[in-house]
Amino acid sequence: MSLFVKICGMTTPAAVSAAVACKVDAIGFVFAQSVRRVTPRRATELAAPARHQVACAAVMRHPTRAEVDDVLREFRPDFLQTDIEDLDTLGLPRELAVLPVLRPGPKPACAIPRRVLFEGPVSGSGRTADWDAAADLATRFEVILAGGLNAGNVAAAVRHVRPFGVDVSSGVEESPGIKNTAMIEQFVAAARMAALEQS
Repeated sequence: MSLFVKICGMTTPAAVSAAVACKVDAIGFVFAQSVRRVTPRRATELAAPARHQVACAAVMRHPTRAEVDDVLREFRPDFLQTDIEDLDTLGLPRELAVLPVLRPGPKPACAIPRRVLFEGPVSGSGRTADWDAAADLATRFEVILAGGLNAGNVAAAVRHVRPFGVDVSSGVEESPGIKNTAMIEQFVAAARMAALEQS
């Protein structure tokens, strides 16, 4: 099975084009507080060329139900990514696909689904997640590893964690919030090569 690759924090048409050209599995649009935050309307415009080629994710953190409803109505994501504890309180539509985010700390009270994104304490900060904890989790769940990844360390991360997938944002940026197309290409190539070596 090939490695799932997601590029998060899309803010420009060039970044979307580069991700699609690299045949990534998903791209993320951030609706939480961040330098990468976009409006549902802007996300819809940016995502249009990528629809039906890659999955388009709505990335949120502790949103209100009204905020979720706005994003669902206008952006129509393929899946919603938010912290796992949000899922118990939001009352989301049953047909909505979700990717829960797990962070370091106490285990969540709710059941952990089959596929999760394992992240550092603060999304988009460039801080590396706990690879040992991620590797332990990856023996029982489909873990998408995020947090501080870049073209220089993703191969080591894949070898150490053996994740289902990887997710990058700041690690492919030339300045905060602005993706670099060459860095996207280098990251995807390094991640997929490392996955091939593990198979």
